[in-house]
Amino acid sequence: MNHASIGLAVLMTCIGLNSADAQSVGSIYTSTAPKDCRQIGRASELDGSTARACPGKSGLLVLVAEDDLREIVSVGRNRKQAAEEPAAKAWFAPFNWSENTIEWRAVGAKPFAIIQRWHIADNSDPDKQGRPNTKAMLVVTRLPPGPVCHVAYVDAIANPTANELARKAADDSARGFACGKDEVKIIGTRGRAVELATMR
Repeated sequence: MNHASIGLAVLMTCIGLNSADAQSVGSIYTSTAPKDCRQIGRASELDGSTARACPGKSGLLVLVAEDDLREIVSVGRNRKQAAEEPAAKAWFAPFNWSENTIEWRAVGAKPFAIIQRWHIADNSDPDKQGRPNTKAMLVVTRLPPGPVCHVAYVDAIANPTANELARKAADDSARGFACGKDEVKIIGTRGRAVELATMR
């Protein structure tokens, strides 16, 4: 191999590395706060149930619905599609709510998973007013193409590096996860939040 060929090979390698860097996995953030979303219908006077549609990334919409003090979060190209995904049927038994920040894991501009912090009510740990304290957990959810469903749970109290663990779970498992076939993975140390979330 002559010097010109070696130079060309080095150049092509550098271009390849730069292309890989351009397509590296990163995070983008959006809000599901009511002020940033569109309310769907009116809140039910009977049970206070609500639903809202929030702008996501790459043409995706985030559906947040609450019923009987329990939330679901799903994603789709539109509200109807999001409501039909497995994630829209993934209720936790105890009272719960999700925080307003969604972290989108993406290759370039194409997201493949979301990570969101949830709070699960612990009836065995009441506060001074007798209301249950909540325990925090991160939920990793896979995105289209294919179904939208929970992939992994990370207990936020039991794992000091919960955010990093959730990102790794999203990056390693979300794209190949088979909704309805694969079991949701418990990542890291199993704490009280995960215990509560997996109660049936």
